[in-house]
Amino acid sequence: MAIPPHGPGEKEWHVTTETIQLLSPEGELVEHPEYPLGDVDIKGMYRDMVLVRRIDAEAIALQRQGELGLWASLLGQEAAQIGSGRALSPRDMAFPSYREHGVAWCRGLDPLRLLELFRGVHHGGWDPEEHRFQLYTIVIGDQTLHATGYAMGIQRDASEDETVIVYFGDGATSQGDVSEAFSWASVFNAPVVFFCQNNQFAISASPERQSRVPIYQRASGFGFPGIRVDGNDVLACYAVTKQALRAAREGRGPTLIEAFTYRMGAHTTTDDPTRYRLASELEAWRLRDPIERVRAYLARTREADSDFFAQVDAEADELAAKLRAACLALPDPAPLTMFDHVYTGPQAVLDAERAEYAAYLENFADAGHEGGNR
Repeated sequence: MAIPPHGPGEKEWHVTTETIQLLSPEGELVEHPEYPLGDVDIKGMYRDMVLVRRIDAEAIALQRQGELGLWASLLGQEAAQIGSGRALSPRDMAFPSYREHGVAWCRGLDPLRLLELFRGVHHGGWDPEEHRFQLYTIVIGDQTLHATGYAMGIQRDASEDETVIVYFGDGATSQGDVSEAFSWASVFNAPVVFFCQNNQFAISASPERQSRVPIYQRASGFGFPGIRVDGNDVLACYAVTKQALRAAREGRGPTLIEAFTYRMGAHTTTDDPTRYRLASELEAWRLRDPIERVRAYLARTREADSDFFAQVDAEADELAAKLRAACLALPDPAPLTMFDHVYTGPQAVLDAERAEYAAYLENFADAGHEGGNR
């Protein structure tokens, strides 16, 4: 079904754009001949989105209370992340940016690992191989090159049951790294899915200030397909990502998915979105809330009752309480651990810096103080 995009400041050329949608904002199923839904756990997706939103809200509260240094909210983007994350197979590898808390949840990563990073008490993060989920990337767009190189490695290893997905925002598409990744992935037919969450703002710059064409149409210039999906429709995000991963797995190369969504919160907790967008715009997007449309569907079809919704809400509150307690209990790392795992083996300059800093800390110990702690 072709529906007109509904983002702010849309230009005339957006009017003819097809956006794949399987669940309307009112919670009604929409059939699409190219993307049959099949058997999906809609109640499970609803639960995932509610829990992830609650984790996000708790993290924001922790940051405001001085317990986290920073937090990048996913509010409004739950459907894009849970839908695509649920489409991944256990062997697929995901490359995130720094906002993919929902994908991390789908990959089985303990949310506390995310808080460790933003609390500044861990110098690494997590084992990417254990969860098939790479570390968060702060440098904008470079994860697309990492993912493309990894996908080319899969080709050379002839790993038939493994594909790659990489997440980035609309702002990242203005970076040269993303264009380079598109070029390499296309020329080498790499098994990678580029998943762009177009949340309407690269911090404060709208897509219209970055591109003369819709983001998904850029793929055609590199020789592979691009698709725009309703990023607030968890079912459409699931179906489109599933198909793109299947194409990559079957040797048909890369696909660019533009999940057309909206960042309902700030870019990060250091941002003030009231400086560059209108309150009326935010309210308009609230009517397309990704969680509410699934709730409407479940209630209308009677697949879930009030007891189910209450149970999920209670589970979310319990999860948030446990996460808060675990975050506050995180110990500070010993100062010298900052030198661990920088290189695989001894390195002369680093070893000298470690020795110099250790001697510096000894001065505090001699004075009866615990040097180096926060």
